[in-house]
Amino acid sequence: MRMPRRRPSPAPVALLLVLAALPAVAQGLYKIVAPDGTVTYTDRPPPAGNARIQALGRSGAPSMSSGAVTLPAGLREAVARFPVVLYTVPNCAPCERGRELLRARGVPYEERLADPNSDREAWLRAVGSMEAPGLTVGAQLLRGFNADEWQSTLDLAGYPRTSRLPPNHPPPAVVPLVARRTLPEPVPTGEAPAELPPQPTVPLPGGGGIRF
Repeated sequence: MRMPRRRPSPAPVALLLVLAALPAVAQGLYKIVAPDGTVTYTDRPPPAGNARIQALGRSGAPSMSSGAVTLPAGLREAVARFPVVLYTVPNCAPCERGRELLRARGVPYEERLADPNSDREAWLRAVGSMEAPGLTVGAQLLRGFNADEWQSTLDLAGYPRTSRLPPNHPPPAVVPLVARRTLPEPVPTGEAPAELPPQPTVPLPGGGGIRF
């Protein structure tokens, strides 16, 4: 007796369609650092521009294709959800104590180094006051160094209390708070450039520098 041919079940077909669609929605994340230090995470390839772009894995970890070091799972999740940025100025003892706390705890972070003379307004936009250092943990902003406050905020963000960084993890990236533009070299013309009259200086409102 000849058995009738069974029609394929629609369930496997539907499953194949779902699996085929997965790469389109799980391409991974991109970490975008704007010139002013703002960090944004997106799942869409960003356009070219002045921002620093780092491709992240599907779980928020740095992509191995970029030569980055893979972080342990718990630490990787904290970095993806609550990235840490440290705002500092030169010759600042509290800034150094903040660095030591982050390094001892094994917190991956990025540092924005400000010039206390010329970056005052950019510092106010980033930190909101003239205290140094400043620390952002995700959207949480901390002003000045307070070890207990920093520790409790990192606890809430899920960062481990003891370092879990791999031995070959690179040191924190330190970039200027305000990007410095380099002027092109003048083309010699054989003639001495005309001297410009001195320009008046306009003092910043409020006066004073960054306190630490």
